[in-house]
Amino acid sequence: MAVSYKKLWKLLIDHDMKKKDLAKVAEISNYTITKMSKGENVTVETLGKICAALNCGVDDIMEFIPDETKGDK
Repeated sequence: MAVSYKKLWKLLIDHDMKKKDLAKVAEISNYTITKMSKGENVTVETLGKICAALNCGVDDIMEFIPDETKGDK
């Protein structure tokens, strides 16, 4: 199952914020932002910091993308 942070990037646009602004406000590293930009996993603690900084829920910033089923009949 893949992770998508497209909702987060849209939320940043809505808040007129850049990724570096998010890193500062949420007190997370630029490395973590880079990982998220690549769709990689981050810790629940990181997600909590982002949600607290943006006053939102986890479902507002990310979603799980199911893998395509292989060989299902």
